Amino acid sequence: PLTILVATSGDTGGAAAAAFHRRPGIRVVVLYPDGLVSRRQEQQLNCWGDNVTSLAVAGSFDDCQRLVKQAFADEALRAQVALSSANSINVGRLLPQAAWFAAASLRLWDEEGRAPSFAIPSGNLGHATACAWAREMGLPVGEILLAHNANRAVPEHLGGAPWRPRPSIATIASAMDVGDPSNLERLQALWPAAGGLGGRLLGASADDLEIRAAIRDEHRRSGTVLCPHTAAALHAWQSLAPAQREESHWVVAATAHPAKFPEVVEPLVGRAVAPPPALAALLSRPAPRRPVEADYAALRDLLVAA
Repeated sequence: PLTILVATSGDTGGAAAAAFHRRPGIRVVVLYPDGLVSRRQEQQLNCWGDNVTSLAVAGSFDDCQRLVKQAFADEALRAQVALSSANSINVGRLLPQAAWFAAASLRLWDEEGRAPSFAIPSGNLGHATACAWAREMGLPVGEILLAHNANRAVPEHLGGAPWRPRPSIATIASAMDVGDPSNLERLQALWPAAGGLGGRLLGASADDLEIRAAIRDEHRRSGTVLCPHTAAALHAWQSLAPAQREESHWVVAATAHPAKFPEVVEPLVGRAVAPPPALAALLSRPAPRRPVEADYAALRDLLVAA
């Protein structure tokens, strides 16, 4: 069988599990940080069974990603186990994401005759890299604003500081809790000339209080309910200077459904947020947890034995 090996901060793993559940000739192994995803995200990771195995790793998303990368770099393992990934390790993850930005930018270019700009919730930088690739391929994309939570290494680097990865901080926008994003290397390779990324990309960050305020205020203003990650991007756009906001048609990229984060969202909007039918159908399934240490030898043994 082909083994789809996935590190997830909450959403990628559930999507990969749903896509490949009970597909013949494929198994999925998902690693997620124990205690650092929402309750409903964890349900969505653990409720499948059959050919899907989810592991609650005692560590952060960076630890999960490190284990996955170790597996791909292990030539002896790859001689025994056919591996692929649903993470942005796999370029097949990024190219469809680039198509989203192509479609949105062309639509607005046709309507307005100017290139729209994008504010993108950012953690491991896959979505942001896809947008940058779309712009480099010639699509009418203006500014690209990378919105981060309290994990500020990337915004600081874009502001001129040396690149300094660091341990991730847990926030309410948990899918963005990444201290050492692997796709930064791809962005650096895209623009290797002296001067770095600061002239190519914008960066901003939002702490938990600012994310909560963005959720509450947007619901009051428009009735729209945002997930914490989308709210971080909205806050990043709002933090720009007025002239910078007005010189382009800005698009805020939305990510997860807010119903995945009821503990955060519902007190802010003052009502229950109904899960969409596909998610609601998963919430009643049994979802046994399988905790593991952040230990590569244990992961390797599981991959070989399964």
